[in-house]
Amino acid sequence: MSKLNKPSQWVQGVGLLALGLLPLLSSCSHVGHAESSAPALPANAGVGPAPIPALLPDSLRPTPVPAVAGVPDTLHQVIAQLHQALGPAADALRPEVLEQACVGYLTLHPTGRIERAGVLAVADMDLPNTTERLWVIDLQQGKVLHRSLVAHGQGSGHLRARRFSNVESSECTSLGFYRTSGTYDGIHGYSRRLQGYDKGENTNVFDRYIVLHAADYASPDYVRQHGHLGYSRGCPALPPSQYKAIISTLRTGSMLLVSGPGLASRWLDGPAAGRRFARRGWR
Repeated sequence: MSKLNKPSQWVQGVGLLALGLLPLLSSCSHVGHAESSAPALPANAGVGPAPIPALLPDSLRPTPVPAVAGVPDTLHQVIAQLHQALGPAADALRPEVLEQACVGYLTLHPTGRIERAGVLAVADMDLPNTTERLWVIDLQQGKVLHRSLVAHGQGSGHLRARRFSNVESSECTSLGFYRTSGTYDGIHGYSRRLQGYDKGENTNVFDRYIVLHAADYASPDYVRQHGHLGYSRGCPALPPSQYKAIISTLRTGSMLLVSGPGLASRWLDGPAAGRRFARRGWR
């Protein structure tokens, strides 16, 4: 199934319906140190929609992303050209978030922490979860390899992720830069482990068993039924129709950025990224 043929406009539009629904927290439990799938029916099935408040707490307007300090103009231009080359598949990918991902990649790769060259993944958790907000990008070819929905943790918010934590049992998504690790067959089937590189932000994700895996509650069908995605216990859960291809593409040593409000990382080093790109490009 093509990764880029999802009904993006329909999926985003359904997010408006979610503003009139009670929050749905998908049931999941840690079995074998991983999350289980959401139930077929929500716990509050049959409960009518809540009235839309005068001031919506879950506004669809994303939080402004501060510019990465010290990025040379030449690298700014290269990243802008990359964004343009990615085409319509990256229309919802905010240029500032793409710049965060590119700067982090250029800073991390020379350290040996990220072995996979030329490919990165970025999830903008500040966008509504009805939006295809995960992109896997080939930097050298300038194209989107995959674009998909991705769920956030139930402790992080409802339509958008607002709270983030590195703490066990928080059930929150963790912001920061990740390295993909090995795969295994768990309760969700084919899954990929993750390591976090931002102290205090995501360095506990390996012990928390925050992994890439499939979940029914991360699918377009779930959005169609409920007006929003369900929630994980912190994992970036993927649609069942796409997870195998995404996990296979993000083989061991690839970089994933989970971006959101308040992201602060030592790897957002604009001058270092500029020097690296001047020497080696995306290699």
